[in-house]
This record gives sequence, structure tokens and C-alpha cells, in this order.
Amino acid sequence: MQTYDGIISDRGSKYAVSGGPCGSEAEAKAFLKELCRKKKFAKATHHTWGVLLPDGTPLKNDDGESGAGMVILRMLERASVTGQIVVVTRWYGGKHLGGDRFRHVQDAVRYYLERC
Repeated sequence: MQTYDGIISDRGSKYAVSGGPCGSEAEAKAFLKELCRKKKFAKATHHTWGVLLPDGTPLKNDDGESGAGMVILRMLERASVTGQIVVVTRWYGGKHLGGDRFRHVQDAVRYYLERC
């Protein structure tokens, strides 16, 4: 598991991105469970994630950030990345970000993909 914390901050909201190998829905759930063992991540507002399984099956979860899981999936497809889950974590800062939240999700995924 690779985690990059504090990569984006906007109007009080803070973002992190994590990722690692993932070959099934069960492994995705286990990855999230392991991530949330860290106290800081357990207190996060949203854990949006996406993964293209090795067989090409797409899985995603918006976790309250409607549409963000699809943004992650599209980026993984464009980069031809399979078997890697990418989780964008957000700690809500009290102000709505509107469409900027999608830009932040894209920036977080890009940050992860450049380093994996």
C-alpha cells in the first residue's frame, strides 16, 4: 500500500491518495479496511475509489462524492492500469467545493499514477 497524504488542500478540505495491488472485490474491501486502520483515515469524510480488475471488470465507489468514482475509473482506463486500486480520501473542511472537487480527484489520481 502506497499512501500520499496532504497532497491537496482547498478551503479547509484536505486530500490524500492511496493505492496498491487489487485483483477482486474482496481485495478492494480488504484494502479499504486496512487503510481505515490508520486513525486519521478512519476519521475521513470520503474514501472514493476505483479499480479495473485484471479481467477488465470495473469497480468503483463514490462514498458520497457522486461521480468521483467514475472519474478515477476513466483515468485508470486511459492510463491502461489494471489490478491497482486507487483511493482518494477527503477530509471535508466545511465549505462546498462545487466542481473543483472533481479537479482535485483528478489531480490526486494523477499524483498517484506518476509515482506507481
